[in-house]
Amino acid sequence: MTSKTTPESPLPIRTVLQMVGGWIGRLGTVWVEGQITDLSARGGTVFLTLRDPVANVSARVTAPRGVYEAAEPRPADGARVVVHVKPDFWVNRGSFAFTALEIRPVGVGELLARLERLRKLLAAEGLFNADRKRRLPFLPGTVGLICGRDSAAERDVLENSRRRWPAVRFKVEEVAVQGPYAVGEVTEALRKLDADSDIDVIVIARGGGSLEDLLPFSDETLVRSVAACRTPVVSAIGHEQDSPLLDLVADVRASTPTDAAKKVVPDVGEQLTLVRQLRDRGRRVVSGWLDREMSWLTSVRSRPSLADPVRELERRAEQVEALRDRSRRSLSSSLDRASDDLGHLRARLVALSPAATLERGYAIVQHPSGDVVRLAKDVSPGTVLTIRLSDDRLTVRAEESGESGEA
Repeated sequence: MTSKTTPESPLPIRTVLQMVGGWIGRLGTVWVEGQITDLSARGGTVFLTLRDPVANVSARVTAPRGVYEAAEPRPADGARVVVHVKPDFWVNRGSFAFTALEIRPVGVGELLARLERLRKLLAAEGLFNADRKRRLPFLPGTVGLICGRDSAAERDVLENSRRRWPAVRFKVEEVAVQGPYAVGEVTEALRKLDADSDIDVIVIARGGGSLEDLLPFSDETLVRSVAACRTPVVSAIGHEQDSPLLDLVADVRASTPTDAAKKVVPDVGEQLTLVRQLRDRGRRVVSGWLDREMSWLTSVRSRPSLADPVRELERRAEQVEALRDRSRRSLSSSLDRASDDLGHLRARLVALSPAATLERGYAIVQHPSGDVVRLAKDVSPGTVLTIRLSDDRLTVRAEESGESGEA
């Protein structure tokens, strides 16, 4: 119900506060969940602040000592609880608070179940994917370290890192690493280091502890802040068996703060040994190559053609002369055989030649047409015939048998 007021007819403050108290009283009792901070007791009343672990929201709660002591185990600062409360508004002071009717600590099993649900939600969003992970720089210039105040985790990281690489530089942000303020302080330190361009890698380190002690490092706000960082983040929370959600979203997970130092900076002794090994290996490779090339060069220089080039020319000249003499002998022999064959062929031609027959006293009688007369009956009387002798020719006229011809 809204009251109409004007500057001329205002309501008394008591009336307004009574109206506010009436509105709040209509809410009734509710069950709320939160994290206990600022726990104190005075007389028969316990005072505490109930803080939302995700948002920066809190409210005052008063509880009768009997209600507080009835909770088993008795909650302490930083404990997660479920409280049955009734909202109260004190009109005289104009203040608001909850009155606790029952307090129930959140058990480990329930915490684990909630963490599992949150893990599945963040995994479904891809915050734990391997392709989001970034490689750490080989040798970071400055390392940002988020840790507890004067903690053993801080000493482990600093001492082991400087033992491995003395020149490494750190920027340390000391924060609360458990309790109600841990998430806010770690998140703020993470934001500051991520905004510093000199920081090459960020390490979040804390020693071991109970599940409740490590709950801030599974907080959704912190996990999402790590996922949004531009700088690679190393998670070094607790011991090997501890696995807060921060381990899953970080770029590199270290089992302990000491292990984080080993992952962040290289060991100068190991690197010097590696450099020596690589240098020796390079020297052996180059020396082996030079030895092989020298052996090849020595082998080439020892060949006769290079060792005594004049002798090689002389040997080649001797081969040329031998081949020339051989070709001359072969050609002369071929010419001699051809000359002999030609003489034999000439002798045969001479022996078979008609001229040789004529020289032996024979003659050849031919018709005017040039045909040879082979039989006497082939010649008619009065036919002019040519008689071919070895040195000349005669022309005669044929007469009948018994008559001699005349030239």
